[in-house]
Amino acid sequence: MSYSERTRGVYQQQLSDIREAGLFKQERFIHSPQAADIEVEFPAGASLQKVINVCANNYLGLSSHPEVIKAAHEGLDQRGYGMSSVRFICGTQDIHRELENKVTEFLGTEDTILFPSCMDANAGVFEAILTKDDIMISDRLVHASIVDGMRLCSAEHDTYKHGDMDHLEKKLQQFQDKRMRIIINDGVYSMDGDTAKLDEIVRLAEAYDAMVFVDDSHASGFIGKTGRGTHEKCGVIGKMDIITTTFGKALGGASGGCVSGRREIVEMCRQRARPYLFSNAMAPVIISGVLKAFEILNRSTELRDKLEENARYWRNGLTEAGFVLKKGDTPIVPVMLFNAKLAQDFSRDLYGEGVYAIGFFFPVVAKGQARIRTQLSAAHQKHHLDKALAAFIKVGKKYNILGKTEEEIVQMYGL
Repeated sequence: MSYSERTRGVYQQQLSDIREAGLFKQERFIHSPQAADIEVEFPAGASLQKVINVCANNYLGLSSHPEVIKAAHEGLDQRGYGMSSVRFICGTQDIHRELENKVTEFLGTEDTILFPSCMDANAGVFEAILTKDDIMISDRLVHASIVDGMRLCSAEHDTYKHGDMDHLEKKLQQFQDKRMRIIINDGVYSMDGDTAKLDEIVRLAEAYDAMVFVDDSHASGFIGKTGRGTHEKCGVIGKMDIITTTFGKALGGASGGCVSGRREIVEMCRQRARPYLFSNAMAPVIISGVLKAFEILNRSTELRDKLEENARYWRNGLTEAGFVLKKGDTPIVPVMLFNAKLAQDFSRDLYGEGVYAIGFFFPVVAKGQARIRTQLSAAHQKHHLDKALAAFIKVGKKYNILGKTEEEIVQMYGL
């Protein structure tokens, strides 16, 4: 047979090596809607356990919001299950454009184009607008989907040190001979929870005739005074050339994404972005749910305010307990453990205490930077956070890491 025993053995050995290194990822099966409390089967075949979820992207608690669910039902009844086509053939309904207009208004841009996911948006935008005569200058910690999108593009690529504006300026000076320069960032860096310095980046872009790209997937809906995103927080609404974001996190939690920004760039994506041209359009049921999510956001800032309060309470509790945290002011609060096996073991023991939080390690983060990435939601109540804090403290005491520095934890457990 074509799949020989030799071939099978190669992959079996690779998987065995992953297990022995403590890097093997096991999926947990959720038997309930996404919420602050979820019912989980882990390991496979085990009895269901009700646990507190502190690692979802459900920032505003809209994934199972009754109004969003009702709107999705109505969209399903009125517009059908799926489009069975790409946009430019027969995959465009009026509600697709309605959502594009809503996103444009919300983000303060000129136009918007929908994609099946933000990963697809990032995969399509660079190839659509850049050539081999251009340069992409990205922060070294941009999301993997951005990295993949840049790989598909013929433009030259260089990087600057994370958040280092002096290094970015040197790169911009270096590439003044290029036809186009584009500075590429995340709005909120999803592994660390820190925010791009978009005000300083825009200043440099204006000085050196560069475009600014930001993936705001971990910001849209809740960062900034009214939840517009990092460009609102940094005071540069209207100055972003390209924003990509997702509807799969705060904005309903299902799927779908977009490119929003300058009118000409959006039109180039409509003409040339391959994931847009060759993937089915977003399903009507998702469009309807996202439209309702925007309606809820536009009523008040109550959900984002609750989220901000929860994040502050959680970070303060972990800090007082003596955990090593990444600095930040977003709902992403990474608890640093540095050792991959320790992160796995810590996650397993948290689950035993009724808390669902996943260990992250290489290749999701750099080697030696293993962690438990916690994420807060507006759906969390104080009793959720108090119980989760108690669990973290109990497990932290078990592994003797409370009050320890990075150096001391690494000395105990290694990298």
